[in-house]
Amino acid sequence: MKTTLLVVAAAVLAGLAAAPSVAPDSRVFELRTYHSTPEKIEALHTRFRDHTNELFKKHGMTVIGQWVPMDADKGSADTLVYMLAFKDRAAATAAWREFARDPEWMKVYADSQKDGALTTKIDSVFMSATDYSPLR
Repeated sequence: MKTTLLVVAAAVLAGLAAAPSVAPDSRVFELRTYHSTPEKIEALHTRFRDHTNELFKKHGMTVIGQWVPMDADKGSADTLVYMLAFKDRAAATAAWREFARDPEWMKVYADSQKDGALTTKIDSVFMSATDYSPLR
C-alpha cells in the first residue's frame, strides 16, 4: 500500500513538473507561417506592408513582428512568419472574425489574388507565455 501511494504521488508530481507554467496574466500569442510560391512572396510582402498591418491594428490585433527565414532549406524564398498578440483567445476569435468581414480587407484580398493565390499553406499556433517569459 505504501509503495502504491508513493508511485501515485511520484506520477502526480512528475505530471505537475512536466506541465508548463503559464503566466495567469499572459496575453495570447498567435504564430502564423505563410508559405507561398516563390513568384508570389514579394506580392505577399507588399500586401502586408501596404494594407494588412494597418487592418490588423484596426481590428485590435497587436503585431509583435514579421520575419523571413534566413536559410534556403528553411524557406527563405517562400515563407513569411509573423506573430500577433491578443488580450485572450476570445479576443483573437472576435478580431479574426471582424477582420475577415472587413470590406477593405475583402477588396485588398481580392485585388492581391487577381493573378492567383499568394499562399499555398498557412500554419497557425496559439500560445500562452510561460510565467518566466519576459514577453507576456
